Amino acid sequence: MENTHFCQSCGMPLTTEDAKGTENNGQKTNDYCKYCYEDSHFKNPEMNLEEMKNNVKIHMEKKKLPSYMIQKALNILPSLKRWKNNQFVI
Repeated sequence: MENTHFCQSCGMPLTTEDAKGTENNGQKTNDYCKYCYEDSHFKNPEMNLEEMKNNVKIHMEKKKLPSYMIQKALNILPSLKRWKNNQFVI
């Protein structure tokens, strides 16, 4: 069974090449989705973890996913590559 990659910004499964973001040379990346990352840059570089949590929650609720699944996704976000070295207390 093949390992599924997940976006290291929002946690979305990267199950197809079309879902993957791109590097500046046009190659697909296994680290980020097309909604978060394009041409080696984050689409919303100013976004913080709390904003991403809210964004993920809204998108998952629109898909009518169960609340336990939404909570699990939100709990995973801080451990993803984009956020784990970027946690500040203000």
